[in-house]
This record gives sequence, structure tokens and C-alpha cells, in this order.
Amino acid sequence: MSEAPLLSVERLKTHFPVRSGLLRRVTGHVRAVEDVSFAVAKGEVVGLVGESGSGKTTLGRSILRLVEPTGGRVLFDGEDVTAAKPEALRSLRKRMQIVFQDPYASLNPRLTVEEIVGQAIDIHALAVGDAKREKIAGLLAKVGLSSRHMNRYPHEFSGGQRQRIGIARALAVDPDFIVADEPVSALDVSIRAQVVNLLEDLKTEFGLTILFIAHDLGIVEYISDRVIVMYLGRVMEIAPAGELYLNPRHPYTEALLAAVPVPDPRLR
Repeated sequence: MSEAPLLSVERLKTHFPVRSGLLRRVTGHVRAVEDVSFAVAKGEVVGLVGESGSGKTTLGRSILRLVEPTGGRVLFDGEDVTAAKPEALRSLRKRMQIVFQDPYASLNPRLTVEEIVGQAIDIHALAVGDAKREKIAGLLAKVGLSSRHMNRYPHEFSGGQRQRIGIARALAVDPDFIVADEPVSALDVSIRAQVVNLLEDLKTEFGLTILFIAHDLGIVEYISDRVIVMYLGRVMEIAPAGELYLNPRHPYTEALLAAVPVPDPRLR
């Protein structure tokens, strides 16, 4: 890379205690993320793949400190996220956002779309009054919704529309980096391509850097510049998307690719 990466993850670890017995003493640890290192350049889309339980989501949340890492460090644009005090972390979170996996659980059912998208705008004091409403309407238009949806509640939308609301919420603070945590895995197959294409368009328009977490290798190949393969909390392989799919180096990567179903009824 010719310039310093936007995001650097250095030997990151996230362990969860296992408690047992009457006194709930710690008897062990689940090593969800273990000694993970990689870098992401500005404007790059990096896919993060692996089977369920491989630590993908924990890694994404640890980078944003939604889950506190056990060790290692995360540098974002030169700033140490893992050592940041609350005020500095608040400022960093304006530049680092997340799109959650479940569009049904990630939106507060008691709030309208305007309130959901507007919360971050209020927290970071980006706009008020008519300017705030115009910003929200503009964000909804960007993700394929309209201003008439602002006063509706989440239960009035389909899964794909809810995920678009989640994307609008992430974009509300004009971030530089987004963790897209399996943003299409809970959606119907017919809707997935629409959401992935939307992310691709928004990446180009806003100059976003994206960590795209998924287990659908076809989607990851389509949207990613590079791919990171994880297994049991560790990185198995990092390679450009095209190279990884044509010439996987690690046996686990080969096994993942071999497990991808072929959409041909004549083949087993």
C-alpha cells in the first residue's frame, strides 16, 4: 500500500470467560478472536468469511469496541481505538459505524424511522429542525426509500426495507468506515442482490471503507477487493478476491469453496 492504511488490526484477541459451579468461578475462556492482524486501505472493501462460530462478528464488534478486546490493538487513521478514553471514542464512533445482521432486532420498534435515523444526528449535534429532517429525507432517498416513510414504524416494513433503514442510520453521521455484519444473511435471496448493489453504490458515492462480514462466498467475491478467511478465531488466509477463489492456499479455504452449492439441479 502506498499510503498508511485507514484501519490496522494488530494481534487482536477477544476472550470470553466460562463460569461454572455454585460460585460461578471462571474455569476457562472461549477464545473467540485469537491473535488476528490485518490492515484495510482507505476506500477498500475487505470481505471476512468463515463458518458460524469462527469469530467473524466478534472481530467486527471488537474493532469498534462494542465488545471490549482482551489484547492487541486497533488503529484507525493513526488513532488507537483500543486505548481511547470515552470522549475520544465518541468522536471515533462518528467515523466508524456498523450495519447489524438482523434487520428485525436492530431497529427499536417503538421509534419511527425519523427517530431511528435521527438519533445519531442528535448525539453528534450534526443538524437540528428542518435541516435535520432534510438530512434524514436525503439519506432515505439514498437507500431507496422516501420521506413519506419517515413517520412509519419498523413493523410496517419488509426485511429488505428495514436493512435499508439500518444502512441509512449508519450513514447519518457521514462515516469513513462501516462494518457490515452479515447484512444480507437474514434476507430473502431475491432481496440480497439489491442490498449488496446498494452498498456497492454507496461505497463509490461516499468513498466508504467497508469490512463486509458474510458466509455467502459468492456475495463476498462480488463486492470485495480482498478476502480474509477465519476459522476458530484465527486468520487462515488473506488474499485478493479473484486470486483466493481461483487459487486458495489453505486447506480450510479449499473446504469452504468446495461447500458452496452449485445452482444446477443436474449436479450433486
